[in-house]
Amino acid sequence: MSDPTGSTPDPTRRDPVAVAGVLLAALALALVVAGVAVAAWYGGKGSAATTTVAPGGSSQPATSYAKVSASVAAGAHDFTRFACSQCHGDRGMGGVSTDVPALTTLGPTLTEATLTEIINHGAGIDPNNTTKPFMPVWHGIISKTQIHDLVSYLHAGLPPVRDSDPLAVPSDQGSAVAGSILYVNFGCVNCHGPNGLGGVPNPQSPDKTIPPLDTAEFRAQFNTPKKITDIIVSGSVLGKHPIVSMPHWGTILTQQEIDDLIAYLATLK
Repeated sequence: MSDPTGSTPDPTRRDPVAVAGVLLAALALALVVAGVAVAAWYGGKGSAATTTVAPGGSSQPATSYAKVSASVAAGAHDFTRFACSQCHGDRGMGGVSTDVPALTTLGPTLTEATLTEIINHGAGIDPNNTTKPFMPVWHGIISKTQIHDLVSYLHAGLPPVRDSDPLAVPSDQGSAVAGSILYVNFGCVNCHGPNGLGGVPNPQSPDKTIPPLDTAEFRAQFNTPKKITDIIVSGSVLGKHPIVSMPHWGTILTQQEIDDLIAYLATLK
């Protein structure tokens, strides 16, 4: 319609009624969003589980952590600390080696006495066959309390427990750095000591202790990367319980991981 005053309408001038409508719509939307946020917050507070978002805002699904007992939580951390996950898979799901069983269904069916026997005495050890991984002897390394906690974790079905994952291994900081993390993740530190200092008792062995990795004697005996590779790949079965044995890592570690470990050991000179 034409302006009855005869003047030309200003195209930049906005209708006050339309502007007010837009503002009211925006305000209503904001109130709805705020209401949803408050409801979600209260719903989260009342939940029995906690949820974490994948680092870096990635599209990976978040992990929910159910509440567990202190013993189960300790067992989850021990499962990582003693490198059980490196052979039996993340939370015992298997898939690492066809010679190492998954524990998700097997673990809960075994009694505490049976699991204690396996942890202390090892399983599948054959001094004449170094081509297959075996359960090493942990007697004297893993305490009775830790064994009990591991059993509690297995009997609980190996649930996810916050902060119990292995350390992240950087791929762009050099082999020695990667090797230093692998040294912890694969449990080398539990037997050979921090920084390869040794000192862990092994009374029935010829040396009476698990050998350190930072001595001139070690470097003289294992003076080439191949010699170190061979002992990592095949392990060193000295006998049965109560002698602690070097596990077989041949089908568990990749060649790159072995090279990274060797690079780290070279820094201990």
